[in-house]
Amino acid sequence: MGNDRGTELTTLRPEDFDRWWEHLVRAFGGGPSSTEERELDKSLTEFDRSLVVRDGDAIVGTSGAFSFRMTVPGGAVVPTAGVTMVSVAATHRRRGVLTSMMRRLLDDARAKGEPLAALFASEPAIYGRFGYGAATSQISAEIDTGRVSLALPRGTDEVRVRYAPPADVLRECEAVYAALVPRRPGMLARVPGWERAGLLDPESDREGASALQCVVAERDGGITGYARFRTKLGWGPSGHDGTVTLEDLAALDPASEAALWRFLFGIDLMTTLAVRGRPVDEAWQHQVSDIRRCLPRLRDAGYVRLVDVDAALSVRTYQAPVDVVLEVEDAFCPWNEGRWRLTGDAKGASCERTDDAADLALSARELGAAYLGGVTLLSLAAAGRVRELRPGALTEASVAFGSPVAPWISHGF
Repeated sequence: MGNDRGTELTTLRPEDFDRWWEHLVRAFGGGPSSTEERELDKSLTEFDRSLVVRDGDAIVGTSGAFSFRMTVPGGAVVPTAGVTMVSVAATHRRRGVLTSMMRRLLDDARAKGEPLAALFASEPAIYGRFGYGAATSQISAEIDTGRVSLALPRGTDEVRVRYAPPADVLRECEAVYAALVPRRPGMLARVPGWERAGLLDPESDREGASALQCVVAERDGGITGYARFRTKLGWGPSGHDGTVTLEDLAALDPASEAALWRFLFGIDLMTTLAVRGRPVDEAWQHQVSDIRRCLPRLRDAGYVRLVDVDAALSVRTYQAPVDVVLEVEDAFCPWNEGRWRLTGDAKGASCERTDDAADLALSARELGAAYLGGVTLLSLAAAGRVRELRPGALTEASVAFGSPVAPWISHGF
């Protein structure tokens, strides 16, 4: 398969992985990559879903997909194409390379019966034209632990926190993670092999920090949470000035979660807790004594695309009753275009083609943004991206599409 500019698109062969990887690294700035990271990525790569675009002998494009399952509102865990490794050589811009790869990936996802596709965008402006909408956000922070204290919930003192080698407690930590997957839209059920990504710890990536450390929370005889982190000691004119960098944290209950945060706040010689890519509604923001000294920063995170509108809208639930006809524009996946009648509530939903008059008009991009419940249709309408055709339909649908828990895609890919 090729395009009209003389390039050829094929699936990736295992023997070509190293060249494919080197092109990808160069496209993302050419920084060093560790052997450990390369070998892990090779072991996780689904070669039949990975694409390479060649111009003669040169690799000029890469992309692929992982066969994930993602939680949607209502708790269903839905097959999802995790689009990844997307790059185009700087010599081949505006020649249809990216479009040909996006076309193939979505066609393949549809053939596999995956109602959804998701990705993390290195450049947010790229993927809207392919129907992906910014569906989740994440929060990062630099917490001044010398000046910020925590007000903790009842039961925190009943939780024991202890150090454990990360690999030794991997099975127990994965059990905690798996129990949390149905609770939050966007979370990914861990595909076998992906648990090793949380232990990736090449010395070349530490930037002077410690090796990966882990503590577990224990309550009633079992592990109820974990935190993985690094420490980096620093000294300033007034003394110690170390930084704790949180890599991952998960807990089954508020007390266990609070106990882990208290531990991170109290590590000796550390004055800053660096937090990256956490859910926007995480409880610590309401437990700190001074949120301004945490320097919170919000940014876009996961992008979602409805591969099949009817299947995707039918598999989730809605937090309020909804009966609305959607006029969907989707030039890139024309099988989604037209009018769809969505009816549903907290127990289930159906979405079927209809000739009835439309209540709302929007594109696949807006549906992707609103799908997990983190972006409201009302806000998209205010931006001019959703049109209300029946008075009252916008508020009805916007409330129904919402989620009581902020969506969060739980790890990168």
